[in-house]
Amino acid sequence: MKLKFFLSALSLFFLSTSSWAKVVLPSVFSNGMVLQRNAEVAIWGSSDTQKEVVINTSWNGKSYKVKATAGQWKAKVTTPAAGGPYTITINDGEETKLQDILIGEVWVASGQSNMEMPLRGFKDQPVSNAEEIIKNAANNKIRLFLGEKVTWSNPLNEVKGQWQAATPTVVTEFSAVAYGFAKILQEKLKVPVGIIQVAWGGTLVQAWMSAKSLGPYPEVKIPEANNTALKDKNVATGLFNAMIHPILGYNIKGVIWYQGEQNRHEPENYLKMFPDMVNDWRSRWGIGNFAFYYVQIAPYISKTEKLSKALEELQPKVPFLREVQLKAEQIIPNSGMAVIMDVGAQNTIHPPDKQTVSDRLSFIALNKSYGFKNVAYQGPVYKSQSVNGSKVLLKFDYAKQLKFKGDAKESSNFEVAGKNQVFYPAKAVITKDGILVSASEVAEPVSVRYAFKAWALGDLVNEHGLPASSFRTDNWVIPM
Repeated sequence: MKLKFFLSALSLFFLSTSSWAKVVLPSVFSNGMVLQRNAEVAIWGSSDTQKEVVINTSWNGKSYKVKATAGQWKAKVTTPAAGGPYTITINDGEETKLQDILIGEVWVASGQSNMEMPLRGFKDQPVSNAEEIIKNAANNKIRLFLGEKVTWSNPLNEVKGQWQAATPTVVTEFSAVAYGFAKILQEKLKVPVGIIQVAWGGTLVQAWMSAKSLGPYPEVKIPEANNTALKDKNVATGLFNAMIHPILGYNIKGVIWYQGEQNRHEPENYLKMFPDMVNDWRSRWGIGNFAFYYVQIAPYISKTEKLSKALEELQPKVPFLREVQLKAEQIIPNSGMAVIMDVGAQNTIHPPDKQTVSDRLSFIALNKSYGFKNVAYQGPVYKSQSVNGSKVLLKFDYAKQLKFKGDAKESSNFEVAGKNQVFYPAKAVITKDGILVSASEVAEPVSVRYAFKAWALGDLVNEHGLPASSFRTDNWVIPM
């Protein structure tokens, strides 16, 4: 009887020790994941064992050994060229096996509602051509990780989610922009593509920034780090802590970002905070200046729309937010901005044409990240103005075969002002040297503005049909 009791106790001891030692991995390391190809990729987790944690990768038969420190371990493994499926086994006394792993290209998709917006759309706000896109979505070489929406008072080590192959059911709930981007890359590169979606609608850039990166902004209140969920998704640092911090270090090719609408009221702050956020993310990720490609906010709010008092006050600031996004491209290394001035929706902040957004982000990535130099990604960019009497000549870069959409002879998107800063609708005509702009009310022009309103459907494009951003030639003070 005593012997049976001893054997039972011994069995329970080994069982509890084995459970106690079992590796715990963040959700992002799971079956079906995509790892960045041709790289040294980090894998991490926790284990209470005092022994070595041994990692075996099936693609090269190699073993990697690491010891846990205070229960945490991290190792780097070498990945091959694209391929799979492969397995990874992690053993700390009990084996954990990850299966169906693909090696390819990994991107993070983040921002607010226009990035979050799934292919099924939002209530009464559909995504154009969604039914057809969803119907044809099955592709085992596209893997999607939909991160849970959480805001937290201090940095977390886990964001819940699950890697899933693209199917009609899966993509229905996934970002339309991010899925479209992945589909284009997969078709062009012929390799697996993984997207990690961590996005939440109606959020400020401050919520996506770390406490350290907000140090230069004493006016921003940082929550107490008391390990609790925050009541408001827009509390500073909350989304960085809960949705970005857990994936820091997961090797990626880059980030696609669609955000800014929630910061329309503070364009000057955004010009400083947005680059600071990118710089901080890159520093913490520890893989260098990965690509950071983002979308300029779309035109919206018609002057004929009945506006609330808040929107009336906000309306004049919207083009200035687009302007600082344009300027940020010159501040942030290895960045690119997708201009969508021609696909806005008059009375919604969520333009239904998400495919064009995906297309333009992919054009940037294919050209700048993957070396497809024949893929054009840049629309006309304002370069200079020269005044001759009552007329202003505007010159542009990336302006071959400059034209107005639909081959129109003129555009109604230009305005001219003299030194009194009063703008009048202008006549704009394309010449062999650029665009000649004038208004009969302005004898001595000083400034020209193009599509510089909350709502304006951009019509200035180049030979590739890519649009120009809204712009101004003055530096007059932004209205408060």
